[in-house]
Amino acid sequence: MPGLLMFGRRWAIASDDLVFPGAFELFVRLIWWIGILVLYSLHKGHFDCVGGPALRSYLIVLIVLLAAIICSVSTIVYVSMQGTISNPGPRKCMPKLVYVRLSLYLPEIVWAVLGAIWVSDNGVRCDKALVHVVLITVIASWVIIFFTTIAVFLVFDPLGRKKALYYADNECHDLESSQSQQLLYNVKKTANRVWENRIRLLCCCVGNDNDNRVAFSSIAELFSTYFSDTDLVPSDIAAGLTLLHQEQDKVEQSRDPDEVLCSPPQNLGAEELEMELEKAAHYMQFAAAAYGWPLYIFSNPLSGLCKLCGECCTHRTAQYDLVGGDHLNFHFASILKTTGLQYRDFIHISFHNRIYEIPFFVALDHKTEAILVSVRGTLSLEDVLTDLSAECEDLHIDGVQGDCYSHKGITQAARYIYERLINDGILNQAFTIAPEYKLVIVGHSLGAGAASMLAIMLRNSFPTLKCYAFSPPGGLLSKGLADYSKNFIISIILGKDLVPRLSMPNMEDLKTRILRMVVNCNRPKYQILLRGCWYEIFGGNPDNFPTELDGRNQETLSQPLLAEQALLVHRSSSYSALNEASTLDSPRHPPLYLPGKIIHIVTDSRSGWLCFSDVKYSARWSKEISFGSIYISPRMLTDHMPDIVLNALRSLCNEKSNCTSCHTPQGF
Repeated sequence: MPGLLMFGRRWAIASDDLVFPGAFELFVRLIWWIGILVLYSLHKGHFDCVGGPALRSYLIVLIVLLAAIICSVSTIVYVSMQGTISNPGPRKCMPKLVYVRLSLYLPEIVWAVLGAIWVSDNGVRCDKALVHVVLITVIASWVIIFFTTIAVFLVFDPLGRKKALYYADNECHDLESSQSQQLLYNVKKTANRVWENRIRLLCCCVGNDNDNRVAFSSIAELFSTYFSDTDLVPSDIAAGLTLLHQEQDKVEQSRDPDEVLCSPPQNLGAEELEMELEKAAHYMQFAAAAYGWPLYIFSNPLSGLCKLCGECCTHRTAQYDLVGGDHLNFHFASILKTTGLQYRDFIHISFHNRIYEIPFFVALDHKTEAILVSVRGTLSLEDVLTDLSAECEDLHIDGVQGDCYSHKGITQAARYIYERLINDGILNQAFTIAPEYKLVIVGHSLGAGAASMLAIMLRNSFPTLKCYAFSPPGGLLSKGLADYSKNFIISIILGKDLVPRLSMPNMEDLKTRILRMVVNCNRPKYQILLRGCWYEIFGGNPDNFPTELDGRNQETLSQPLLAEQALLVHRSSSYSALNEASTLDSPRHPPLYLPGKIIHIVTDSRSGWLCFSDVKYSARWSKEISFGSIYISPRMLTDHMPDIVLNALRSLCNEKSNCTSCHTPQGF
């Protein structure tokens, strides 16, 4: 940081990112050079064969060329190790060194071509071992050239030329000038187009109808806006994340245990918590079942496929309302296995999947006397695009006090299911079969968000309905809707799950924290990454990295962080983005909250390793403020997995029952 400026454009690599690739190339080149030198020494007097003089000239030039490359790479590695992330001054000569290194690729390519011609010449009558070694040398040259070309494509920034012009303008002009404003507008416009093209290319199999084009444009604007105001390269983000993880662990270890427990919401006690956990453990099976055969086989890797094949062979045809494809009946077979229900218990099953249209099923749960609507979470590219459509959408619900808006993509997915349930008469059919049953809506991840929105839409028509949202997305509801949902929605969150903490304000806060960590740390980036990898893999105590702001007052921390070059590439007014208050109050991304009352399941102890680990859990009522920032942890993704959530709930249920089977919850 900042990105390396070469050939009149900015690249997605910094001057301190060449330590590890340079060290690897230096290692390979040294072994190669020593091998060729030894080979030449051993055969020094044996070049009198046919083609020998050409071979001798080839090896001599190769030895000299490799020596020059080794010297240039050594210099690049040494210079790249100097300075810090935010202090590129000691590395200001890096572009010239890279130019020198790149200039050596031209003679290397020429010599690799000549070597290939010489090796392919059938008239050469030299020692076969010598010829084979030269052949290996030629192949190695082309392999290195190939991977170097790939690396150039990887670090190519499509916005590089416009950003370079913008930086050059800002060095000579006021940031508020009309010229800077125009350049900034051009950068933003190009960034939107670049991100939209990337998304279209990634989602080429999704289709290109009107809804998809709107989603692509919205998501492209989201990404371009988030990344456009910082001059960060990917390695800066990695270094910032590992620094932030260790800093968070230090804070957690030094915190008084009494401070960790947040006070529960009023009128909620241990008895109600235990009752809700029992219900959640039961209903989580249906939320997990909605994922179909992929999750079932993942949870049962040894026997899952055989069980599904047996179920499909036994019941080739089924009497149920099915929408969408289910190849070989695998999805429905896995739902039967996971829930323990019979074919006759299913009212409607939909595997139809598009942007804003997600699969769900409706079934009768006779054990709890409930009509269950289970919504599937993220499993396809279309679901990811629904997740990323994170703009706010107005939602008018009678009886709700305050602002009513919610996550656009999830709201539209919930509205699709709502129209299917009501307009197609699915709920009427279910209540005709079981009029005394109550309505329960469940889902996990994206399904939890859609289930929560669906419950809000149906609440006035079904006053007794309940919703269990497992690992719901954080940026979902406005404050008014979140408070309204506390009467009928229960959110269950496990450990350090990332998804319930995901929202645009939290992402802006994370960006601010990363900027402060990388700017204030006075260690070179390669040391940060090495220590970070060791800490993530082997654990230990968090490293106490000294910072350049040690000894300064807290007031300094709130000032814009500029280092030697600007970290933020917006006009000067955007430096206020480093102020947390301004981030949270941004009108473009108003704060959104988790739905309903929140149960937070935390890990008390963990023993063993991987599949053989024994984990002890505890649960408590929590508040949405506990999920107001993103926690960096190796378990931030695994704690979101539906099978892990289900196992945690079952473990809690078994502990509560104390060696007796968990009682099936009856009613509400």
